[in-house]
Amino acid sequence: MRRADRLFRIVQRLRRRGVTTARALAEDLGISERTVYRDVRDLVLSGVPVLGEAGVGYALPRGYDLPPLMFNEEEIEALVLGARVVQSWADPQLRAAAGDVLAKVEAVLPPALRERLSEASLFSPGVRVPRAVAAELGRLRTALRERRKIRFHYVDKGGAGSSRTIWPLGLFFWGKSWSVAGYCELRKDFRNFSAERVTALELLEDKFEHVPGRTLRDLFEHYRKEGH
Repeated sequence: MRRADRLFRIVQRLRRRGVTTARALAEDLGISERTVYRDVRDLVLSGVPVLGEAGVGYALPRGYDLPPLMFNEEEIEALVLGARVVQSWADPQLRAAAGDVLAKVEAVLPPALRERLSEASLFSPGVRVPRAVAAELGRLRTALRERRKIRFHYVDKGGAGSSRTIWPLGLFFWGKSWSVAGYCELRKDFRNFSAERVTALELLEDKFEHVPGRTLRDLFEHYRKEGH
């Protein structure tokens, strides 16, 4: 790992995790604690406002952000492919946002890397999500973001229909389709619903809180135990 990449990763981990020990950073990056101490010292000397000290832990002030940094070729390819997948498979608003992200990144890259961005030969051809489904993905994202309950009519694989009210916890992309998962008030348990079989979707004014046993983490644990 290049030293510049290592310093960048240290800053990124401090931004995400809050107070982090040198040992945790060393294990995460596969380096020695001595190297962490030296790198943190160099970051401070270069003007990065790292708080804390050896033996206690390090952190960055809330709201601290990095100036524009360079990307390597694989990072550019990951960014472009991710954005192109979103442009092919997400709702119209998220597709537009993916294009805006690429435009913003392109604006701050030096000419050589800007050329690599435009020439990245990784693609996700064709918008394959049915128009009716794509139109509702934006509303589902709003429900997730605002923790609002949703109500809809659902037809299962056997053709049976039912009205459901759920606490939406996550949207999942399966390569060809989307599903919304959450806590179902009818079944009193977690359920995963294919977005293509959801109709008459309503975003309710009722909001839900993080109740123990009904969180996203609990959802993942539920499916882990079931072997999904």
